[in-house]
Amino acid sequence: MPWSRVLSFTDSISYQAAFESIDIELLPAVKGKFHAELTQVGMNKLWVHAAHEDLPRICTGAVKPRRAAFGFLTRANQPAMQHCGMQVLPGDIVINDTDLMFRRTEPDCDWGAMSLSSDDFEALYNAVTGHEFAALARKHPVRPPSELMSRLLNLHAMTVQLARTAPDILSFPSVIRALEEDIILVMVRCLTEGQTQKMTTGGQRHDLIMARFEEFLECHPDRPLYLTEICAAIGVAERTLRAACEAQLGMAPIRFLSMRRFHLVRRALRQADPSKTTVTRIAIDHGFWELGRFSVAYRALFDESPSESLRRSCDNTLKESDITRRHNCALPVISLSC
Repeated sequence: MPWSRVLSFTDSISYQAAFESIDIELLPAVKGKFHAELTQVGMNKLWVHAAHEDLPRICTGAVKPRRAAFGFLTRANQPAMQHCGMQVLPGDIVINDTDLMFRRTEPDCDWGAMSLSSDDFEALYNAVTGHEFAALARKHPVRPPSELMSRLLNLHAMTVQLARTAPDILSFPSVIRALEEDIILVMVRCLTEGQTQKMTTGGQRHDLIMARFEEFLECHPDRPLYLTEICAAIGVAERTLRAACEAQLGMAPIRFLSMRRFHLVRRALRQADPSKTTVTRIAIDHGFWELGRFSVAYRALFDESPSESLRRSCDNTLKESDITRRHNCALPVISLSC
């Protein structure tokens, strides 16, 4: 059954959990209060997303198996985002993939995405073009003809606007069918008639290094990691890893590891039972031994103390000024802070 919802987030952990078509870890790249707005529409086959994010962030993740997903910037003249070390400008489409991807955005970013099952997309793509989607380079940005991309952005904006201002219209099967057919047809044409940006040989090498880097991090999620240890484990020199991280993350590995560790400890504090653990225990488990310096840096990054994070329960505050609708039912918009 078609559905739509509009959500407001003040915490990146809740925000990343709202995406059902992709497994991601999202890290704000600077200090500041996190805020994001997310609109989602579920059609018969197609899922449509639109988001605005205040802070720059790094996203690590992959599309879930059996899904096909495509992303793009939705506001003209905004800064490019970096996708696996490749520049994505307004007017480009990113072909997401089930392989690991690193994506970096700038402040005040507006982006959109669409996804559907791989089987549905393959069948629809074949019906329109007469050949399989595998003929296209995956994971690479595509630059469609401007008139086609404008049409796609207009259809995306129309769908999002209906979800925000007139969601009842999306309950009509004829409206959903017409929108879905138009969007899919234009998307396929954008992909087939666009120019693909190929990854350079150096970019491909960085991509392989970053995949090994992330795999090592995922295998050791709850302990401090050191650069020499990582370089030895993944078989690359420190200078080579630094070049790959700067190309795909926009920062050196030491800074990324530190930032990631702070976000991991915050997630652990938010998920812990205050009656069974302490800030000291969780901080030490994540490699923070100078507790005074840790507390100061933590407050500067998240605008709350570690003890406040440990005590905080999930506080889903209903905002009367907004509306969330899901499965064609009117609900208050939910501002998620945890």
